[in-house]
Amino acid sequence: MKSWMSSDEILDFAISEEEGAVKFYTELAEKAKHSSMKRDFLLFANEERAHKAKLIAVKEGKTFQPTQEKILDLKIAEYTVDLSTDNVESYEDALVIAMKKEKAAYKLYMKLSEMVESESAANLFVALAQEEAKHKLRFEIAYDDMLKEN
Repeated sequence: MKSWMSSDEILDFAISEEEGAVKFYTELAEKAKHSSMKRDFLLFANEERAHKAKLIAVKEGKTFQPTQEKILDLKIAEYTVDLSTDNVESYEDALVIAMKKEKAAYKLYMKLSEMVESESAANLFVALAQEEAKHKLRFEIAYDDMLKEN
């Protein structure tokens, strides 16, 4: 498949997306009303920094392989209302926003995996998509647990 960008351009785009994700989770942490929420979102910001490092490593020649594990999808994000980060009133709101962001990141990385000509970059994008699916699952589980408590 002929891509509309070179592999390096796609990797640069993905790196900028990860930088945006770091900013997103850092801002959610700053808006958090509880220390546990703040801690959780800062943890996710650090995980996104690790994704950026993997992307940079691929540009420098390193290779990654996706896992064979199947990642559960509770599909909770599909049944929640879209919210703006400006209107985070509760932990529930933050979880909904985060679930949807991770879902979008998963779709983006799967699409990018199809666009690159380099097998190494394609494998990395599939691996990153899997990471984003795991993040989404963690947010969905937290959301489901929170609903059960109320």
